[in-house]
Amino acid sequence: MQIDYVSQARYSQIMKAATIPPIRIESAFRQEIEQALGDGETMASLVESAVRTEVSRRRDQTEFVRRGLASIARSEAEGDWIPAETVLAKLEAKVAAARKRQGGLSK
Repeated sequence: MQIDYVSQARYSQIMKAATIPPIRIESAFRQEIEQALGDGETMASLVESAVRTEVSRRRDQTEFVRRGLASIARSEAEGDWIPAETVLAKLEAKVAAARKRQGGLSK
């Protein structure tokens, strides 16, 4: 069918657009990878999945840091931040109070 051919051609063009470079690994590690493969899973699908997961994790981490830095900048600009020393002192006071309630248990 003509539609099937067109769909397959588009899919093939997308899939052939780029490849992940091959890497050299020790044969023992390759055997470990092969033993870890699930039913019907290929080495290529595992590598693709791992790379996608790592790229996503790095993207999320970058966004997390960006938002954190933006929050710091906003807090400093608006003057509504609390110095770390103040926060730590309050936490230490809470820990000391909790220890006192529990009969003075040591650190």
